[in-house]
Amino acid sequence: MAAKPVMINLTADELPTRWYNILPDLPEPLPPPQDPPEGPSRLEQLPNLLIGECLKQEFAEDRWIDIPPGLQELYLKAGRPRPLFRATELEKRLETPARIYYKAEFFSPTGSHKVNTALAQAYYAREQGFERMTTETGAGQWGTALAYGCALVGLKCTVFWVRAVHDWKTDRRRFMKMYGADVHASPSPLTKVGKELYSKNKKHPGSLGIAISEGLEDAGGDPNATYSLGSVLNHVLLHQTVIGLEAQKQFEKFGDYPDVVTSCLGGGSNFGGFALPFYGDALTKGKKVQFVAAQSEVAPNLQGEYRFDFADYAEITPLLKMYTLGHRVEMAPIKGDGLRYHGSSPIISLLRHHEKLDTVAYPADEKHVFERAGEFVRAEGFIPAPESAYGIAYAIDEALRCKESGEAKCIAVNVSGHGFLDIPGFAEVLGIK
Repeated sequence: MAAKPVMINLTADELPTRWYNILPDLPEPLPPPQDPPEGPSRLEQLPNLLIGECLKQEFAEDRWIDIPPGLQELYLKAGRPRPLFRATELEKRLETPARIYYKAEFFSPTGSHKVNTALAQAYYAREQGFERMTTETGAGQWGTALAYGCALVGLKCTVFWVRAVHDWKTDRRRFMKMYGADVHASPSPLTKVGKELYSKNKKHPGSLGIAISEGLEDAGGDPNATYSLGSVLNHVLLHQTVIGLEAQKQFEKFGDYPDVVTSCLGGGSNFGGFALPFYGDALTKGKKVQFVAAQSEVAPNLQGEYRFDFADYAEITPLLKMYTLGHRVEMAPIKGDGLRYHGSSPIISLLRHHEKLDTVAYPADEKHVFERAGEFVRAEGFIPAPESAYGIAYAIDEALRCKESGEAKCIAVNVSGHGFLDIPGFAEVLGIK
């Protein structure tokens, strides 16, 4: 009798050729961005801030958006499609009747899912004639991914990196620079908003909101540059749906389907990319799926207020309707710093508002989360990024609840990145010498 598969991947011919746009299938129309009551129009500035094709995709009404053939080639070059694993050894060690699957987004050149939108945005930026891209990064995965994307298409890249992470992830900083990126700790003395904070405290820990403002300001002062956001916005989640679209085909080949879809969530690109195609099944086909976002108590934005807020510290962006903690909230640094953002994607926020998304926020000391990551490493062999560890923690916690209840749930988690460059963070929290 043939053994049941523990890993299924797709062929190059099965790579998705279209992204899934959930906007037409949402429970209600997504509230459009707004200008604040006072000051200059942020909406009028959007064409000067974002790549034209991405701005078009941001408000697209078509359910399916074609992936250009040239970009499909870049996806193949970046190792797409990526495997879906059944965590059989982890299941055995947990003694759970649950079936646990994980999508291996860590099989990418930079080690995370972020390349899916980095390649798309760099591709479109080159098509529009830009010479340089600017951005922010928190954990460093997004900055590395955009540096990679720019290198492949021949663009320059400038990264403003949250100082609290920049200062301890020295190898990831070198990784970005190997791709040719200019990397600056944020707040920096290079922009107006950065200089104001830097002059008061040269060791200011920074935040994604501040780094976004610096990236926007930098791009706004250079006609040959454009700004690129790595999460939150509709077009970013759109590009990431290649993850969930692949996973749907892989589950079909496994002969299974998720009862629970979970992943970590900061701004929403990883969670959205994995979950939105399954949301499409739930919203249009009546599939019964529980969706759970794993967050940190340091930044539980999905437990904030559902209202219009700025996406950045300096109030350069339009107001977005989202769950938010406030765009100038102070949040303590954590090792899973990619989750330390004040707001959540408008799409994810709307689903949360309609009670189609549950959330759990883990303690700020991260010990429970990283201990669960250790269980995963010892059973499955792959070391996840600190952010990805949050989704793994929830998957294990849910599997142990199934052990108590006897439920044989199918649990799907997206492991959004690897933790090879994050081991010092794990070691510090877990006391590993």
